[in-house]
Amino acid sequence: MTPRFNLFRRAALVAALACAGSMSFAQAPVKLTLGHGAAPGNPRHEAAVKFAELVKANTKGRIEIQVAHSSQLGDDAAMVTAIRSGTLDMSANSQGAVAAVVPEYSALGLPFLFSDITKAWKMLDGPIGQELAKRSEAKGMIVLGYWDNGIRHLSNSKRPVKAPADVKGLKIRTPPDAITVDIMQALGADPQQIKFSELYVALQQGVVDGQENPLANIESAKLYEVQKYISLTGHKYEATPFLMSKRSWDKLSAADQKVFLAAGAEATQLQRKLSKDADLKLVSELKAKGVQIDTVDNAPFVQATRSVYDKWSAGPTGEFVKRVVQAAR
Repeated sequence: MTPRFNLFRRAALVAALACAGSMSFAQAPVKLTLGHGAAPGNPRHEAAVKFAELVKANTKGRIEIQVAHSSQLGDDAAMVTAIRSGTLDMSANSQGAVAAVVPEYSALGLPFLFSDITKAWKMLDGPIGQELAKRSEAKGMIVLGYWDNGIRHLSNSKRPVKAPADVKGLKIRTPPDAITVDIMQALGADPQQIKFSELYVALQQGVVDGQENPLANIESAKLYEVQKYISLTGHKYEATPFLMSKRSWDKLSAADQKVFLAAGAEATQLQRKLSKDADLKLVSELKAKGVQIDTVDNAPFVQATRSVYDKWSAGPTGEFVKRVVQAAR
C-alpha cells in the first residue's frame, strides 16, 4: 500500500469512528431508565408512568422508558449522583437531594413560605424556575419539569402536636435537607436522617418518634400504620425536580428533545393535579383508618421558625433566598 492510500484509509477510519460516537437515540430503538423513590399509587409514580407512555407513543416505540419505583435504584442522593454521571437517565427526585448539588433549591423549603400550593407552582414556572434549570444544567442535569412533593405535615406516635411546645424532644426523621433540619431544630425536635425506604421500619421499631411528609407520601408508604397522630402543620413546601442526565439528553435528536419536553410538561400537570387532589381527600381517608388528625394555629409555628429565615438570608445563597421570598410574597 502506498503512503497516500494508508493516509486515506486512516482518515476514513477516524471519520467512521466519529460518526459512530455521535449516533443519537434517533437512530436505533433504545431503552432508558427513570428512577424515583415513591411507591406505586403515589402521584410521582403515576406521572412517571404517564411520561413513559407519552414518549413511547410520540417516538412510535423507538424510545422506551422503564420506570423503577420505590428506591429500586438507590435513595434519592444516589440517583442524583447517577444522573450526573450518566449511569441513570432520569429521576423524579427530592428537593433536598438535588439541593446538595444545587444549593439554591433549598430556598423553596423555607418555613411557611407559600400560603397556597399553586403559588409555589407559579414561581417554579417563572424566572425562579428558569434560573434553577440553568444552575441544574451546569451540574449535568436537565430539568424536564417541576413536580410537586406537597406541603409537609408532622406525624408522630407519642402525642398530639398542636403547638411548638408539643414538638420539643421528639425524635423526628427528616430527609437530607438542611432547611428541614433547621425547621425541626427551631421547633425543639431532635432531627434524625433516615432513608425514606427505611422509614416505615424505623417508625415501627421506635428508632424515631415521628416524621414529616405530605399526606400523599404518608398514605402511599403506609406510614399511618405506625403513626397515631398527624398534625396539619404545613410547615414547608417541597418540589420534586424531574431531571434528565445531560449526557442522555445530548444523545437525543432535536426532534426527540421536543418530545421529551412536551411529555415532561404534560406529566408535570398530571402529577400536580394528582398531588393536590390527594391532599383534599386524604384527611378524611386517614381519619377513617384510625389516625388522629389535628389542625394547628400556624402563627406560633411561624414565630418559632423565624430564625431559619435569618440564617439562610445571611448564608452563601442569601441573595437567591431573598429573591425567592420576594417572589413568594
